[in-house]
Amino acid sequence: MSTRTMDVPALVEQARAGRPRAVARLISLVEGASPQLREVMAALAPLSGNAYVVGLTGSPGVGKSTTTSALVTAYRKLGKRVGVLAVDPSSPFSGGALLGDRVRMQEHSGDSGVYIRSMATRGHLGGLAWAAPQAIRVLDGAAGCDVILVETVGVGQSEVEIAAQADTSVVLLAPGMGDGIQAAKAGILEIGDVYVVNKADRDGAESTARELNHMLGLGESREPGDWRPPIVKTVASKGEGIDEMAEALEKHRAWMEERGVLSARRRKRAAGEVESIALTALRERIGDLHGDQRLDALAGRIVAGELDPYAAADELVEGLTNGGTADRA
Repeated sequence: MSTRTMDVPALVEQARAGRPRAVARLISLVEGASPQLREVMAALAPLSGNAYVVGLTGSPGVGKSTTTSALVTAYRKLGKRVGVLAVDPSSPFSGGALLGDRVRMQEHSGDSGVYIRSMATRGHLGGLAWAAPQAIRVLDGAAGCDVILVETVGVGQSEVEIAAQADTSVVLLAPGMGDGIQAAKAGILEIGDVYVVNKADRDGAESTARELNHMLGLGESREPGDWRPPIVKTVASKGEGIDEMAEALEKHRAWMEERGVLSARRRKRAAGEVESIALTALRERIGDLHGDQRLDALAGRIVAGELDPYAAADELVEGLTNGGTADRA
């Protein structure tokens, strides 16, 4: 891997001037966990926070990529600059991804107002690449996107992670695929802000919508004025119902802004990102201890019955945190 140092301020300036290659390089720094990642995030911090992030999730075969592409078209008609993160399935060993979503969105390839990036999950649970939060910040602050669509891997029950990364979560279903039952199992009824029954020209679309509406009503305990997720029927391959879907998204955004929900979600997202970075740093420090005398000594005391694993872990954490403070002093 190249160790060449990038001129981060110049890259950010070029990206904001509309140069897609600069955006690509910034996201590559994110994906590669570059030592310059801190510099990138510091440069983008005052520029970010303007984009509306929409997550699209659902089982394989419901038409997520086609719907995403149609939604891009709808937002472009409104003059919005759009970014797309298509998170593809990948091997946890090689990190390679199919990147098929980018192929299916070729119709937007010549549009300078659209930036599409495929990212590999690298085996990460939840359908999102570990670098997705930082990549979203690049599309927001550097590329100047008004709307960012995050399309996740359709892996069923681990899809709920999208709710932690998006302002609005869209759950797609399709008739004849058992999606109603799958929705109940996956817990996605708790994360959806807008539900879309795609391929609505197929038999069973009405019954799928009815079943979904019934399931959303079960155990409902909403207060007056609370958001009730709408169900929109679309035929994304023909562009039918996409304007209604975009309208539902804008209504949800307006509702969140009016009630302070949007800022609360973004604060929670930022807190989760900080926690993730901190835990990663701690894991790396613990990983460095393998073969270290401190860890070996603690293990020996456990085997000898002098110490239990919880007490040993407490001692290890205390040593790491106190040691870290001492190192910085």
